[in-house]
Amino acid sequence: AARIKMSFYRNTVWFVKGLQEYTKSGYEAAAKHFVPADLDVNLNGRSFMVTGANSGIGKAAAQEIAKRGGTVHMVCRNKGRAEAAKDEIVESSKNENVHVHIVDMSSVRQVWEFAQSFSQNNTLHVLINNAGCMVNQRELTEEGLEKNFATNTLGTYILTTALIPALKKVEDPRVITVSSGGMLTQKLDVDDLQFEKGTFDGTMAYAQNKRQQVILTERWAAQHKEIHFSSMHPGWADTPAVQTSMPSFHARMKSKLRTEAMGADTAVWLAVSAAAAKQPSGLFFQDRKGVATHLPLASSRSTPQEEEKLLAALEEFAQKFKP
Repeated sequence: AARIKMSFYRNTVWFVKGLQEYTKSGYEAAAKHFVPADLDVNLNGRSFMVTGANSGIGKAAAQEIAKRGGTVHMVCRNKGRAEAAKDEIVESSKNENVHVHIVDMSSVRQVWEFAQSFSQNNTLHVLINNAGCMVNQRELTEEGLEKNFATNTLGTYILTTALIPALKKVEDPRVITVSSGGMLTQKLDVDDLQFEKGTFDGTMAYAQNKRQQVILTERWAAQHKEIHFSSMHPGWADTPAVQTSMPSFHARMKSKLRTEAMGADTAVWLAVSAAAAKQPSGLFFQDRKGVATHLPLASSRSTPQEEEKLLAALEEFAQKFKP
């Protein structure tokens, strides 16, 4: 009962905070303090990988990077949609250095193979882990893994881990993971990574994965000092993913939601600005500022042992499917 009370408390406090900060008006208030010149950069010669770049926040980020002359590697699952998005980005940015790679982030083996071949043939300065899924029924991948976990957590873990050696070879390498403020409602549950216990709740599973991404970011930052790591919350944005995965939330909140560009702003800022690189590595950002990763009094902190256990479990899965 105490656990249910606590999760009700967290959800309520979170929603009130969200109405104030995560909405379009929250963005507009925060943006008054942005330094516009932070994004006046020439990215010529720098290479950026964006997963899930064919729509929503990923596409908006890819567009901003291409506009500033960066080389963009779009990692997408669907060839048709990816090519269409690429054409649009090239057209609007007049930048031809936009490349499509077809990878299903929920397929551990595919992610491994892609990361290995990519590292051999390309340089990479910045990785933006943006691909995500929120499946509302408990669904397994061909490899027998729960789909949200496979995409959001394990796919992100393997892609990042496999690209770290390549990132360490370049000047000013960065990794940005698009998490979600929804993670504030979750305490790490390392004993049920695949959501086998109790009733399956897709929104909760997603938020749990987003908490895991924040923990991974903190861990990577501590392990790999040469690379600048950060995670971020886009706010509540009006994206195709929100529309399909959370139709009632979308319908209820539609007028208050951010645009895709607003949602992508902090990820772009973290990926390209000099100001972002001066921030400590490992932080969780919202509207270009490092923010707390726990709600006040919410007892959502995990122990170092639990975090070790998460990393060990991910490493074990990673090795199991390594080609």
